[in-house]
Amino acid sequence: MKTGDAGILFPWRTVYGPNLGYVQEQYEIYESDPNSVDPTFRELFARVGAPPATETEGTAQPAAARAQAVDGLSLQKAVAAGKLIWNIRTYGHLAADIDPLGLSASADTRLIEPETFGLTKEDLEALPATLIWENAPDDVVNGWEAIERLRSTYTRTIAYEFAHVHEEREREWLNKRAENGEPLAEPSTVKEKTELLGRLIDAEQFEAFLHRTFVGQKRFSVEGNDALIPLLDEIVRSVARDGAGHLLMGMAHRGRLNVLAHILGKPYSRIFAEFHHSPNKDLVPSEGSTGINYGWTGDVKYHLGADRSVADHGNTIRIVLANNPSHLEFVNPVVEGFARAAQEDRGQAGWPQHDPSKAAAVLIHGDAAFAGEGIVPETLNFNRLTGYRNGGTIHIIVNNRLGFTTDSADSRSTHYASDLAKGFEIPVVHVNADDPEACVAAARMACEFRDLFKKDFLIDLIGYRRYGHNESDDPESTQPLMYSKVRNHPTVSELYASQLEKEGVLTRDQYEQMKQETVSRLQEAYEDMKNADKLGEDRTWAAADSEAAPAELVTAVPLDKLREINQDLLKRPASFNPYPKLQRILERRAGALDEGGKVDWALAETLAFATILADGKPVRLSGQDSQRGTFAHRNIVLHDPQTGETYCPLHDLPQAKASFAVHNSPLSEASVLGFEYGYNVFAPETFVLWEAQYGDFANAGQVIIDQFISAGRGKWRQKSSLTLLLPHGYEGQGPEHSSARLERFLQLSGEENWTVVNMTKASQYFHLLRKQAMLSETEDARPLIVMAPKSLIRNPRVASAGTELSEGAFQPVLEQQGTGLQAEQVERIVLCSGKIAVDLEEAISENGQSQQEWLHIIRVEQLYPFPAEEISNIFARYGNLKEIIWVQEEPKNMGAWFFMEPRIRDIAPQGVEVRYIGRRERSSTASGYQTVHTFEQRQIIENVQDRSFFDTNR
Repeated sequence: MKTGDAGILFPWRTVYGPNLGYVQEQYEIYESDPNSVDPTFRELFARVGAPPATETEGTAQPAAARAQAVDGLSLQKAVAAGKLIWNIRTYGHLAADIDPLGLSASADTRLIEPETFGLTKEDLEALPATLIWENAPDDVVNGWEAIERLRSTYTRTIAYEFAHVHEEREREWLNKRAENGEPLAEPSTVKEKTELLGRLIDAEQFEAFLHRTFVGQKRFSVEGNDALIPLLDEIVRSVARDGAGHLLMGMAHRGRLNVLAHILGKPYSRIFAEFHHSPNKDLVPSEGSTGINYGWTGDVKYHLGADRSVADHGNTIRIVLANNPSHLEFVNPVVEGFARAAQEDRGQAGWPQHDPSKAAAVLIHGDAAFAGEGIVPETLNFNRLTGYRNGGTIHIIVNNRLGFTTDSADSRSTHYASDLAKGFEIPVVHVNADDPEACVAAARMACEFRDLFKKDFLIDLIGYRRYGHNESDDPESTQPLMYSKVRNHPTVSELYASQLEKEGVLTRDQYEQMKQETVSRLQEAYEDMKNADKLGEDRTWAAADSEAAPAELVTAVPLDKLREINQDLLKRPASFNPYPKLQRILERRAGALDEGGKVDWALAETLAFATILADGKPVRLSGQDSQRGTFAHRNIVLHDPQTGETYCPLHDLPQAKASFAVHNSPLSEASVLGFEYGYNVFAPETFVLWEAQYGDFANAGQVIIDQFISAGRGKWRQKSSLTLLLPHGYEGQGPEHSSARLERFLQLSGEENWTVVNMTKASQYFHLLRKQAMLSETEDARPLIVMAPKSLIRNPRVASAGTELSEGAFQPVLEQQGTGLQAEQVERIVLCSGKIAVDLEEAISENGQSQQEWLHIIRVEQLYPFPAEEISNIFARYGNLKEIIWVQEEPKNMGAWFFMEPRIRDIAPQGVEVRYIGRRERSSTASGYQTVHTFEQRQIIENVQDRSFFDTNR
């Protein structure tokens, strides 16, 4: 377009002299870097192009007419108007009608007032609308109309925060969607409006029925945010319409029963049964578990998940609501793991094929928890990470502006509960929960954005809480002003019915009839439940039914096959330049399986992964440094020092029949561990491992360990075979690089909920990994907790001959070779686990076993389930046994001692004493001084070998 075209005479016809020079200078800057000029200039230049080179070039009018043209003041007014529009977009939400109860202080709207920018109505009317607003519709002619339209758009019951989105294409799309009215394509037909009202009535009357029928029982109702239900309806429809096969959801207590009933389709009668069969409130006044009547540990009804398939828009979509404990937001990474697992095809060698369109995730948060729980930013950080992204999660804050009894002013430092999301450039829409049509519009916008940009979106659903935190709690003692308003505030269905009555969509009698029909359905379901007087079978979502494990698992792999795989692992593409030093180290593995060779810990692991892939089972490993390994031992992803390219030998392995994924994770434990747990539960056919940088750091994921990994099967019948690799061992590296807190895992052990090991042989590790992978889809699937080695990784005493991999299987107990050879002379049996066993072996080797025929050492490789039979059989061989010693590196109040002592006593021969050798009780896990550590470690070893130690220390 030329600058002299009639369509762009304005504004150049009014610019001349110094003003024209200034505009030309700004354009030169714009050409170099568009972002370095004022947004108004940027928009102006993008729309009309370059200013004229001379005054004559820019005029299409006679000189006499041009003399009457407005001077540069008009341009200043246009710039000011552009700034005003920028402010309306950026700060309009502060003046929006998003507070149903009117509790917030009146907003300072000066930032969006024309007067603040020295503009009058006449000034704005003199400007064409398209000059200052690039999205101006045809019916908006001048600047005043543009400003009024935009102020109305950004200050309604739906408010937008997009200015923090730095990706210009995304921000422009969001602004355009907000301003052209498309996202506010609210229900328009009588049918749509009536159906929306019906869903509000369903949600409201369901809660009211529970309130009347089960007086005083907890339900954590959605009342005050009832619009969550039609909002979720819209998301389900949109995701189904886009062709996704799965919708994975996570949420805390608030509104969960309503979501189970109306989104997951859980029958009313089953929900009523869970209330009806709760234990005696006099005995258990706070929590009521259905499980104690059913024969499993179980969980309270508002923690349970569900699973449902729905046909919509010609597509069947599976909706899953994850189980969640009272640690409100810790389900977030679990659901993210569900979604990634649902999106990946793991059936071919190489990286899994990731298709975000296959599944979508929705996370429903509480306002206090979203701002307060650290797991939230950890999970939001997955948004763009290669190993964890899922094509965008839709976040919904069910915002009732309260914690338990805590006001927002006491629970967060931000203006909105949602502000944390802005740091991750997630678009935010605030919507008044009393305007259900706006809520549906927000859902549509969220789904469109996710589908187009494959990124997260957040809806802040601002409502209130009609009752106390758990319905039996009195909220008026802590929020008297809020609840004086709540008592007199109509429900959203009443408000919407009144609106529809005014619009002529329906009458008040029709509304009352709709309510009565809903109540009748609820009453009928209640009567059915009472008549049946039994619990429904399908109360919680779990993985698909699994087959029983084979009677005997064969984990050994023929030696010729191992050698073939080992050679293939050393091959590189011709174009790949391996790091020379590392390549030489890896090439030493070539003869590890030959006679006289040794397989170290890292090679045993790689061979285990390779053979698992050859069996057709996919593998996923993640951790903070898992591609190389914290201790530079794994090196499963190689880097070309010339090109920066990476190469993973397991991806080109000819024998592989399934995918292999290994990801360096973000520097967080709780979210990543939760993600991997979710991935494994949703895709049980995948062998999933999580590795801590140091085992000590697993304590940062303790909630996931406590609530999901250890107890998920007991509470929710949710099977997992997730493997945790936790580097553990005392090498003098201080309190944070020694202990994986073995005692915590043993304390949580019960009902054979998992396996806990602390191994001392590379072959043991090989067989155990293969066994764990084989069990992953069976009824015997359990998590595996591995106290992984550090210094032992390279200790030759841990390395194994190739025949140990091609023969045998994992052994829960190993006897120390060279000890206990003369059974009648053995008076002391030492039980130990992990690194201390290798330290003892080295000491005995140095001192000579011939002087210690009275001593026998047993390595307890599997701590839980406790191998009582295997150990008892060993005890039975030694008739002159006097004492059994448990030896450990950890302080006495940590490690395995308190777990092992009663179990050892149960199987100890009569008259044989059970004793402890190790560090004394401590508050910290280890000493930070190398000299102290070395002294203590030497003392432990010497005491084990001192036949009279207990006699002299009584």
